[in-house]
Amino acid sequence: MIPQRELIEQLQDILLPVLQDYGLELVEIEFKPSGKRWLLRIYIDKEGGVTIADCENVSREFGRILDVEDVIDHPYSLEVSSPGLTRPLKKWEDFQRNKGKRCRIVTREMIGGKNEFRGTIVSASEEKVEMLGTIDVCTIPICAIKKANLEFEL
Repeated sequence: MIPQRELIEQLQDILLPVLQDYGLELVEIEFKPSGKRWLLRIYIDKEGGVTIADCENVSREFGRILDVEDVIDHPYSLEVSSPGLTRPLKKWEDFQRNKGKRCRIVTREMIGGKNEFRGTIVSASEEKVEMLGTIDVCTIPICAIKKANLEFEL
């Protein structure tokens, strides 16, 4: 049995050309036990958001390729989904693309006495994210980010 991290990397290598054909971006791959089967969940996105047809196309084509490649050695279900309104922000480019939007960031260590930040993304680079909180702009090193998500705005 292939280690999970290695399997996800293999799946990503297989999936990326399919996504590029449809002009889609890979947000995240999850592969975890779910009852007697495993769940392979693929989150995709594109400028303006993904449609149900996008999810169906990727599911159909990726599913066919997985049947041929046979890289998963136990029963699984495949789901292809949008990351939703509170999508995770994984790469600095995600922060850059979402400038002006509200987000929540949790850091690995305390920064300025706290490890949870909420605010509007002002800028992002490979090294840091700047966000406007309720009072001032704070700078968070990319390497310190444990988890980040967009926040739902009314």
